[in-house]
Amino acid sequence: MAVDADTEQPVGQLAEVAEEPILKSATTVRLAAVALTAAAIALAALASYLVHQIDVERNAQHVDEMFVQVGRQAATNLSTIDYNSVDGDVQRILDSSTGTFYDDFSVRADAFRDAVRKARSTSEGTVTAAGLESVDGDHAQVVVAVQVKTTVAGAEDPQPRAWRMRVTVQRIGDTAKVGNVEFVA
Repeated sequence: MAVDADTEQPVGQLAEVAEEPILKSATTVRLAAVALTAAAIALAALASYLVHQIDVERNAQHVDEMFVQVGRQAATNLSTIDYNSVDGDVQRILDSSTGTFYDDFSVRADAFRDAVRKARSTSEGTVTAAGLESVDGDHAQVVVAVQVKTTVAGAEDPQPRAWRMRVTVQRIGDTAKVGNVEFVA
């Protein structure tokens, strides 16, 4: 049997002893690599989830803002009517409407035009506040406060009146339209 002169141990035993730390070291490196890979995957999944949540929140905020904007515009359209441009004013209201409100207003549109023309009426509405009252899927309730100044031929200088409206807004694809309007106290 061959003996190593420095350690005085058999050469075969040295080879066995030297392999053990190398195997332990390789196993440790593999485990560390697996742990680092798992941690990287977990961080990537968390980052993806957080980005998705931010997108969902931004989309919901965008939809809420759209509901309020449509409610504000509806209040402006309904309170800004001029006998000189009543046909366009009525069409603007119809274009921004849907459902029951559209049906009801379109049935009454001719009588409304006639009344505005006969009275030589001009109304100007200014939205003073608007807020989202509730959201249920693709429908929202928007409460809008409007100051309305109406002049009628032969009448004294009118004082502005405060109106409050609850506007039901319905999302239709990427847009929204007015489904109902209620005047509230």
